[in-house]
Formats: sequence, structure tokens, C-alpha cells
Amino acid sequence: MNLYDYFRSSAAYRVRIALNFKGVVPDERTFVHLRMGNQRAQDYLALNPQGLVPALALDDGHVLTQSLAIIEYLDETHPEPPLLPADPVARARVRAIALQIACEIHPLNNLRVLNYLTGTMGVSKEQKNGWYRYWIDVGFEALEKQLAREPETGRHCHGDTPTLADVCLVPQLANARRFTIDLSPYPTLTRIEAACNVLPAFAEAAPSRQPDAE
Repeated sequence: MNLYDYFRSSAAYRVRIALNFKGVVPDERTFVHLRMGNQRAQDYLALNPQGLVPALALDDGHVLTQSLAIIEYLDETHPEPPLLPADPVARARVRAIALQIACEIHPLNNLRVLNYLTGTMGVSKEQKNGWYRYWIDVGFEALEKQLAREPETGRHCHGDTPTLADVCLVPQLANARRFTIDLSPYPTLTRIEAACNVLPAFAEAAPSRQPDAE
């Protein structure tokens, strides 16, 4: 198993958390430096035509892409401890929270979008950062309201053990901190983040602790 990774990618960060949570150690890790354009190298595009990270190359030759698909694969092949609840309604809630982050917040603010804003559209750094803050706040405001009011929220996004929702939340909050977003309006989100980050699976996956960290 070879994990294609980049320390600052929040999608790769999710997969690192899940691997740690499951106690799965990849045989290899290949670092794909997004800011240096490694993702556009022909050998990587042959492996993953999207040119994104993460990718997980399995020993049987299959290559898995998209962080949520990789995490669900890990959950199905290494079922303990689970990252999705057994109850269908609870499982749908956890997936919905994860998708709010992975499909509604993250895509608007990933590197290729920000590069398009500055490189192709010619927006200033201040305008780019304003774009980033706006979409983070739109997404976090809704998520804060939901998690604060729903009784299913516990120490973590769903109950008192980590789930796929927490695996998505922590990297998105780390990204927001990197852009110096004011997180004081989101006490429920930051409380959950703190509960996650004391756990080794989350702490050891942090960007600053990766071998390729700058």
C-alpha cells in the first residue's frame, strides 16, 4: 500500500487520520508537492488523471482516489473501530456532516481554485483571502448551528467517539487557522476540534508532523 500524500492537503489529512484511527500503516508514502506542481507530472497523472491528492495504491494494483471513498474503503476493510455508525439514520447524519465540509466548503477554497482566482482572474491577495473567509464563514455558520442544536452531537460531531464527520472537520478547521480566520463564532466546532486533537490518530496526522512539512 502506497499513500500519495501532501502535508498541507486537507483531503490527504483526512486519510492520514483514518489510517491512524484504523491502525493501518502504509508500506510506502510518496509526497506530491502541490505548490511545486508534482501533481502534474506525467507519472502521477498516469496513476491519478485528476492530478489530486490523496491517492492510495493497493498491493493488487488498484488505485483509490477521493478521500471520502478511500476512508469508506478503509472502514469496510478494517471495520474496527468504525468511523460510521451502524444505525442508518445516524450513518446518514454523519455522512451529511462530512459532505457539508468535503463538498460544500472545501472545493471552493482548495489550491487550484485559489490559483485560478489569482493567476487567471487576476484578483489581489486581499480579494483571494476575502473569498476564502466568506465561504469558510458561510459553511461554518451553518455547521455550528446544526451541531449546537442537535442532541446527537456529543463530545464529537456524533456522540462521544470520532466518526467520518470529525475526520473531515479537523482538517478544515486547520485550514481556516492557516488563513487566520476568526473561529470565535464557532465554539461547538472548536470544542469538538480540541476533543479530537488530544487523540493520537488526529495529533499524529497533523500537517506539521509530516515528513514533507516545510
